[in-house]
Amino acid sequence: MPPSKVELYAAIRRDIRAGLSIRKAQRKHQVGFRTVKSAMDSAWPEPRKKLPPRQTRLDVYKPFIDEILRQDLDAPRKQRHTAKRIFDRLLDEHQATDLSYGIVRRYVAQRRDQIRIQAGRGPSAEAFVTQTHRPGAEAEVDFGDVTVRLGGEQVVCFLFSFRLSYSGKAVHRVFASCGQEAFFEGHVHALSVLGGVPFGKVRYDNLKAAVAQVLGFARQRVETERWTAFRSHYGIESFYCRPGIQGAHEKGGVEGDVGWFRRNHFVPVPEVDSLAELNALVEQWDITDGARRIGTRPRTIDEHFAAEQPHLKPVPDEPFETGRVFSLRVDRYAQISVRTNRYSVPVRLIGRQVRAVLHASELVVYEGRTEVARHERLIAKAGSRLVLDHYLEVLLRKPGALPGSTALEQARAAGKFTPIHDAWWEAVRKAHGDAAGTRALIEVLLLSRHMAHEHVVAGIAAALRVGALTADAVALEARKAAESEEPTAPAAPVPEPSPVVSLTERRLAQLPPDNRPLPSVAAYDDLLRCRTSGTSRPADD
Repeated sequence: MPPSKVELYAAIRRDIRAGLSIRKAQRKHQVGFRTVKSAMDSAWPEPRKKLPPRQTRLDVYKPFIDEILRQDLDAPRKQRHTAKRIFDRLLDEHQATDLSYGIVRRYVAQRRDQIRIQAGRGPSAEAFVTQTHRPGAEAEVDFGDVTVRLGGEQVVCFLFSFRLSYSGKAVHRVFASCGQEAFFEGHVHALSVLGGVPFGKVRYDNLKAAVAQVLGFARQRVETERWTAFRSHYGIESFYCRPGIQGAHEKGGVEGDVGWFRRNHFVPVPEVDSLAELNALVEQWDITDGARRIGTRPRTIDEHFAAEQPHLKPVPDEPFETGRVFSLRVDRYAQISVRTNRYSVPVRLIGRQVRAVLHASELVVYEGRTEVARHERLIAKAGSRLVLDHYLEVLLRKPGALPGSTALEQARAAGKFTPIHDAWWEAVRKAHGDAAGTRALIEVLLLSRHMAHEHVVAGIAAALRVGALTADAVALEARKAAESEEPTAPAAPVPEPSPVVSLTERRLAQLPPDNRPLPSVAAYDDLLRCRTSGTSRPADD
C-alpha cells in the first residue's frame, strides 16, 4: 500500500534533516522538486485546489429562477412556485427546451433555502440547545404504539412512559388504548412507583385526553375538565409542546426513551396471555434498566434517581377515580353499550339503570353500590363480551336457546365451557331428552356461583365416569373434589376435661351426714280414700 502524502512529507523532511541533498531525495522518493520544496516548507500537504464549477445549460436561466424564488418570499403560502411550475414557465417564456425537469428541481431545492437565509427568513441550520435540569423539577410524558401477541393474536397496544428529566428514571405501562382512562392510570402508577410528583413542569403533547382545544400558535390550551381536576389533585404543572415534529424536539428525552424501550424489550414481539402478565414483565424491565447509564453520564439511572427523589413533592393519600363513569340502561338482551362495545350483565337487571366504570383494562358494572359484573375491556371496536353465567336464569325457561347462544360460544373460546361439559351434556340429553337434559346442564352451571370452577369440572368428570346424569350427583362429586383438596391439619391431642364440681355439691360435702329417712307420700293416700267414701252428691230436683 503506497504511503499517504503526510507520510511522504515526513520521510522527505527526515532525510533532508539527515543531510540528504534535494536531488538525492527526489530520486529516492521518486518525486519532483516542488514536492520536496513543499515538504520542507510545511509538514502538512496543501489541500488540493477545487476545480472551477463546470458550465451547465442552466446557468443562463439561474437569474430568472432566483428572481422567482425571491418573489415567493412575500407570496401567499399556498400560491408559491413549485419546481414543476418554474420548469413550465422556463418552457413557455424562455423556450428552454434543452433543460430537463430533474436539473431544475435539484437547483430549486438547493437554492430556495439559500435565498430564505439571505433574506433573513430562516436559520442557517436546525440548531439544538443543550438543557440542564434541576433534580425533581421536570418530567416528560408520552405514548408509543407497540405490537404484542396477546392470547395468540397479534394486536397493537400503547406504551405509556413517564420520565424524570434529571435522572432519566422512566416508568412504563402498557394499555389497550391511549384514552383518558389509560392516561390517568399511567400517571397514578408512575407517581406511586417514583414516590413523588415533580415540583416543576411536566411536558405533554397536545393529546385529546388532556387538551380540548389548541388556541392558535400560542402555548395556551383549553384543557378537559377531568384532566384539570386530576392535575389539581396531584399538583401537576403542565407544559404543552408545539404541535407537529417541532414539539417532539421539546420533549426529546421521553421520545427517545419510548424508542429505546421498544427496541430493547419488544424485539422480538412478546407473546403473553394478558396485559397483566405483560405489565408484570414491564415492571421487571424498569427495575433492570435502572442499572444502565445514559450516554456518557458517569453514574447510573438509579444513582441519579436516589439524589432526585428527596426533591419530589409527596403523593396525596386520597385516591383519584381514574375510570370514566357512565349511567346506562340495560337492554332486553341483558347488555350495555360502552364506547361502541357491548357487555353483558345479569338478566334480572333488564330495563334497569346501572352505573358502569370504564378503566383502561376493565369495565366494572354496579347496581347501586353492589358490583354485578366485571369484564376485561375489549380492544377492538363494535365487539361484544358476554358471560354465560349472566343468562342462566332465562335459559332455564328457554333451554332451546342455549346451543346457538353467543355467550356459549364465547365461554367455549375462553375455556369456561370445556369438552367435559359437552360430553356430559350430550349424555344427559340422550338419557332425558333435549329440554330436560339442557336444564340439568344449566343447574350444573349454576354450581359455579358458589363452588370453584375446577371442582365443578372434576365433579362432572366423576359423574360422567359412573353414568350419574343428574345435577345432584355432579354437586356431590364436586364437593368431594373440594374436600379432597382441602389441607388436613394434624389432629392436636385433646386434653382430658377436668371435673367440674357444682357449688351445691361443694357445700353438701362440708355438712355432716344426714341419717334421716327419706320422705314418703304414703300418708296422702288416706285423703284420696276419704274423698271416695264421702257423702254422695244430692240428686237434682
